Amino acid sequence: MGVVDMRQGPAGGSQISLDEVLSEGLLHCVYQPFVDVDSGAVLAFEALLRGPANTVWQSPMELLHAASRLGRLADLERASLRTSLADAAAFSQGRPVTLFVNVEPTTLTRRLDVLLEAVADRARHVQVVVEITERALADDLAGVLAGAEKLRAAGCAIALDDVGVHPESLAFIPLLRPEVVKLDLKLLRTVKDPVTVTVAGAVRAYAEQAGAEVVAEGIETPEDLTRAMVLGATLGQGWLWGRGEREFTPSTFRPERFAARPIGASLRATPYESVGAGRHIRHAPKHLLVPLSKTLELMAQQAAVPPVLFAAFEHVQFFRPSTVRRFTDLAATLPFVAAFGVDMPGEPAPGVRGGNLAVHDPLATEWTVVVLGAHTAAALMARDLGDTGPDADRQFEFVVTYDRALVTSAAHAMIGRLTPGG
Repeated sequence: MGVVDMRQGPAGGSQISLDEVLSEGLLHCVYQPFVDVDSGAVLAFEALLRGPANTVWQSPMELLHAASRLGRLADLERASLRTSLADAAAFSQGRPVTLFVNVEPTTLTRRLDVLLEAVADRARHVQVVVEITERALADDLAGVLAGAEKLRAAGCAIALDDVGVHPESLAFIPLLRPEVVKLDLKLLRTVKDPVTVTVAGAVRAYAEQAGAEVVAEGIETPEDLTRAMVLGATLGQGWLWGRGEREFTPSTFRPERFAARPIGASLRATPYESVGAGRHIRHAPKHLLVPLSKTLELMAQQAAVPPVLFAAFEHVQFFRPSTVRRFTDLAATLPFVAAFGVDMPGEPAPGVRGGNLAVHDPLATEWTVVVLGAHTAAALMARDLGDTGPDADRQFEFVVTYDRALVTSAAHAMIGRLTPGG
């Protein structure tokens, strides 16, 4: 890579290139604490990237934008991670500590090797939480989940940042299952707004079900701290406790609150396989199950907080013109809609993600509709019994469930079959 000619020469500041910033170790991080809102204990620190003072690179956003534009984002991420992890080892003076590090979505999905190499070299007493923004999920849901699982396998928990910027993306939270949810700082200023109340309620419901931590950012005053508690925050971050320092304040190590919880085998199973023993299985012909399927689609459309919808049709031949019309309407209102089947194209209807199944994939014998969101969880999971008669009379064994854990497992099984980056 040649020398980049982007330079800045403000009064009193020397000109310097991005290449020099990266190659000469001119980056550094400052650290802002995470504080337990009930006890006041410092439980973790977030690394905030900074460049050389008195240059344009002092701004982390300018660094990120330029590195992305010039194809150096992975190099910037590598340098930032190495710097923050080395600081954490040194500033903690050997005491166990939890460190949050920010990564760009494209690094997670396209250059995961950079992240895994960096965290593999961390000191043994440094616990790492990898923070990504919510915009990453809609862009590449399968890629983000695959990357997150590999980071969890490496011992890193996942934090989802900027939650609430786009309320419709709340449906992705139970899919990623982050160990930490960070509320967008604007929510702290609008605690009485109905949209804010809806977002906070959805996050609170997820956190209670999953045992996740909820962080309120932007806390500057004791009044802000009270607002954060109203929003359901368990942790706070902001100028009330520090603006970012080149040191770690004394902290309490609570590793169980930031422990990685892998999604696991559900990504490789099928929805029907996730039903397991103990569920009452029923039999019915296809024509009686169609109304159940359409009712779930209607439930998705009418939900106050739009959910995601995944459907498996066995073969593309069953994704008929009437289905195309319905799914086009669904994709216009829901944050993510996917359809699976043998020979299913990449976009079987406008706005719909297609998942092409191999003929021998067990999912190719299942008919499943999954609706999952902040306040919605429902699924029809059926398996073809192999009848050769008229299509409407084909027999299926099936389960209809509103069990959130089971519905979530079914959704994960389907996401595992989407192609990352597609």
